[in-house]
Amino acid sequence: MVGSKLFLIFLLVIEYCGCANILYVIPFTSKSHYIMLRPIGLELARRGHNVTVITAFREADHPPNYHEVIVDDKEIWDVTGGKRPNVFTMVEISAEDFHDKILWGGGYGFTEVALNSTEVKKFLARDHKFDLVICEQFFQEALYILAHKYQAPLALVTTFGNCMRHNIVIRNPLQLATVTAEFLDLKEPESFVGRVRNWYFTVYEYLWWKYWFLPKNEELVKKYVPNLKEPVPSLFEMQRNASLILINSHFSFDPPTAYLPNVVEVGGLHLSRSDGHLPMDLQKILDDSKHGVVYVNFGSNVRSSELPLEKKNAFLNVFKQLKQTVLWKWEDENFENKPDNLVIRKWMPQKEILAHPNIKVFLSHGGLIGTQEAIFNGVPIIGIPIYADQYNNLLQAQDIGFGKILPYHDINESTLRHLVNDVINNDYYRNKAKEVSRRFKDRPLSALDTAMFWIEYVIRNRGAEFMKNPARDLNWFAYTMFDVYAFVFVCAAVVIYIVIKLISALLQFLGSNEDLGKKKKN
Repeated sequence: MVGSKLFLIFLLVIEYCGCANILYVIPFTSKSHYIMLRPIGLELARRGHNVTVITAFREADHPPNYHEVIVDDKEIWDVTGGKRPNVFTMVEISAEDFHDKILWGGGYGFTEVALNSTEVKKFLARDHKFDLVICEQFFQEALYILAHKYQAPLALVTTFGNCMRHNIVIRNPLQLATVTAEFLDLKEPESFVGRVRNWYFTVYEYLWWKYWFLPKNEELVKKYVPNLKEPVPSLFEMQRNASLILINSHFSFDPPTAYLPNVVEVGGLHLSRSDGHLPMDLQKILDDSKHGVVYVNFGSNVRSSELPLEKKNAFLNVFKQLKQTVLWKWEDENFENKPDNLVIRKWMPQKEILAHPNIKVFLSHGGLIGTQEAIFNGVPIIGIPIYADQYNNLLQAQDIGFGKILPYHDINESTLRHLVNDVINNDYYRNKAKEVSRRFKDRPLSALDTAMFWIEYVIRNRGAEFMKNPARDLNWFAYTMFDVYAFVFVCAAVVIYIVIKLISALLQFLGSNEDLGKKKKN
């Protein structure tokens, strides 16, 4: 009898929150982005939802209720109008130039590629019904209009951390004194100069986004998205009315930040489930490395093989003196003068490698996905930041005590040898890494389960309008209380003016009486 009741309850739960139609829009072709984002769609399907994913990557093994709409396979360099550069040269460009040359143009171009893809156009031409639309928040705002097309709530998810543009739109506190804009590198973020730079860049990015980038995306909406119900909201309104944003951060590593209830931290989401394993050859290499392993990987976009010769030789001269095995993601098949302890591969299963207990240190570019993988597994980092949020991620690791920053221009045999030997042989870094790993995992729910709860919460509550800040409907003067402060200032100024006038008149009166008294006395 009890079993029957439990089974009935289970069926009711499945009926209530397990059978939603969900559109998951993650068309960006960066492998690192997909590694973080893919578990959301797969887990929603495993929980009984009918999930349709607009993506550039096919899953070899997925539930039958997981459906893929594949976008055309193009890299960012294909849509920015130029050939692929040596990404190491991007260490020279400012955050503003990075936006101008990569993010604005690349984001617009990728969005057009997605909307103009053959499968996507066929999909948009057919009738569908969805209970929720989830979009990646990464310069693809035209795709948000699909939530309006299907009359469904909109949820967003970032592969980076706190998003200043979104904070401004939904009236989440900015906290510019302690929270750095996501793609701005600051060596001393809490100094006066750092805070001024953070303020300026936040304003710069927001104004360009709102008054240039969003209108460009509005053009894509008109060109590629058919059958929109009138009136069509602006993309700014779509962003402002998003029901939920899942951000790839966690206060155990990132700066503690005040968030509205519909801004939820899910940092390390892709680490909640283990669905991969090491190839047998790498497993044996790692197992047999009795002195440990140095792991080198600069991510999916930065190619180690493009290192200048003198910097490559600096790495080789240091590595060949180590007793540890060195695993290095090296994209070129030709590698001259390779030391016996060096193992190269064009691609490395990074998550599984960092989980191996023999890893001693991770030489990285500081991308957030890889940094979180190192944190999760308690691995110290030596970071060489190149662009975007990489310096900020590594600065956090260095300030906490489990990482060291090696500026790209400082790469030479001496500095590299000192840092590698220091991090390998000093237990302080390993102990700090383990401490941060413990607190990163110490949560009431895993990151993936947290994401699932809030996504299903929004579905159950039909967009959860009550979670949104009512201040988002106020104008800037009202939200900042500027008009109130101005009124108080004017009132105070009037009172002070009146008091000054009264005191002046009183002094004149007393002065005149004193003069009159003197005249009478005389």
